[in-house]
Amino acid sequence: MPEPVVHVVDDDEAIRESLAFLLEAAGYASRTYASALELLERVDDLEAGCIVTDVRMPEMNGLELVRRLTDLGVGHRMIVITGHGDIPLAVEAMKAGVVDFLEKPFEEEALLRAIRAALSQGERLQEDRAEKQRLRAIFDALSPREQQVLEGVVSGKMNKVIAHELGISPRTVEVYRANMMSKTGAQGLSELVRMAMLARI
Repeated sequence: MPEPVVHVVDDDEAIRESLAFLLEAAGYASRTYASALELLERVDDLEAGCIVTDVRMPEMNGLELVRRLTDLGVGHRMIVITGHGDIPLAVEAMKAGVVDFLEKPFEEEALLRAIRAALSQGERLQEDRAEKQRLRAIFDALSPREQQVLEGVVSGKMNKVIAHELGISPRTVEVYRANMMSKTGAQGLSELVRMAMLARI
């Protein structure tokens, strides 16, 4: 897995440089952007990691950036840096899904702690996403009839009810269920249902 990158968005060049230096000293790769729009121009090629953004910036502020990234489905965890007067905006950003907000001036260790938390959450999200894709591929490979039986199983219906609804025998439903267990690797009915729910079947 490639090394995560901390993406720093701030219109103040001195702050960008000092944060990049801090991150490098702490062993993190970083990339800096002079504006929210500059980051958005590269949104399709953003390396995995997290985003640290100032709130008060020209053209597009940090809260607007957070909302835009969320709308675009960008999975990076975000941290907002705020001045005292921007606390209401920072609270709005938290509601919009940022991991943390830090009020200036902040301790370097506070930022590094927030970054560690953001990267950890991001890794879990990536793992969850990969697992969902894996399960979705497995369930998509089931035959149409197996998927119909699966729908009944996930709904909590008994074999005879599923059989009646599909116009097949209960024994045939059992065969389809056994096939699904084999194809998905589920160890039992509850695991099959959990896997199906995770894949959003």
